Amino acid sequence: MTKIITAENLIHTHRFDDGNPLAEKNTLRVATLTALMMVIEIAGGWYYNSMALLADGWHMSSHTFAMGLSVLAYVSARKYAHDPRFSFGTWKIEVLGGYTSAVFLVMVAGLMVYQSIERLISPSVIQYDHAIVIAIVGLLVNLVSAWLLKDGHHHDHGHHHGHDHHHGHHDLNLRSAYLHVLADAATSVLAIFALFGGKLWGAVWLDPVMGLIGATLVSVWAYGLLRDTSRVLLDAEMNAPVVAEIREVIAESPVKAQICDLHVWRVGKGKYACILSLATVDDVTPEYYRDQLSIHEELVHISVEINRVDELRGVTRTASNYA
Repeated sequence: MTKIITAENLIHTHRFDDGNPLAEKNTLRVATLTALMMVIEIAGGWYYNSMALLADGWHMSSHTFAMGLSVLAYVSARKYAHDPRFSFGTWKIEVLGGYTSAVFLVMVAGLMVYQSIERLISPSVIQYDHAIVIAIVGLLVNLVSAWLLKDGHHHDHGHHHGHDHHHGHHDLNLRSAYLHVLADAATSVLAIFALFGGKLWGAVWLDPVMGLIGATLVSVWAYGLLRDTSRVLLDAEMNAPVVAEIREVIAESPVKAQICDLHVWRVGKGKYACILSLATVDDVTPEYYRDQLSIHEELVHISVEINRVDELRGVTRTASNYA
């Protein structure tokens, strides 16, 4: 049976990602909580002279900034979703928010290291009881925030079926916010340990040392987020599993063809665009290969060019068809 292709069949939207409404709502809630706790911890750290508490407060300032970026990214991606200037959708606005957040974290880690070393060289008196109370409250806020964002995180991963094998389904914007609060919770635990150590055993050095450990945690997390977001922003996706699947489809097709050119890049959470150029001696249409590749649901935008040749080894083009 011949498949009839009309102009209406070929018209499609360039909105490849539907966003994450639950994550956007919860991220806004967490941003409000985080901003409030940031002010309390920084003020308490300066007043009670605790480097660990200050480090936790500055770390939380990075989270406040990150949450604001995450919310702004969600809102912007939704606002411009149908703007024709974005030829492959607005999802990368969210990824850019995560990348910027990671850059800011690197700067915060540097500040934490500087202040911790300063306190190691010139120790100061710490009012432990007040500082411990503030650190515990900060930890509770972090745990509530992590719970809110984890709910959105699971919701985002719950709707993938078929042949997409969960390749790259992470909401990097949500991951940015989620890991921010998890890292801050860890820093809060370090601050509490340092404060109790100083109060009970007189180990004043624990306070700045925990600040240094907290800075290390922030740096490690920032590196991971920079690596993952920059890979998406720079379209470094040719090692993604879906690329091997495309090659496998072409190799196993009854119509023999040789891949001349292949470009794959991400346009959404677990969604990819593909430009494929093939050489073949057979009379075949681009639609044939689009159908072959459609079993992989993560391929949401496929462009195929067919080059007819006399023989595959020579790849001497005699005709071309593109769709």
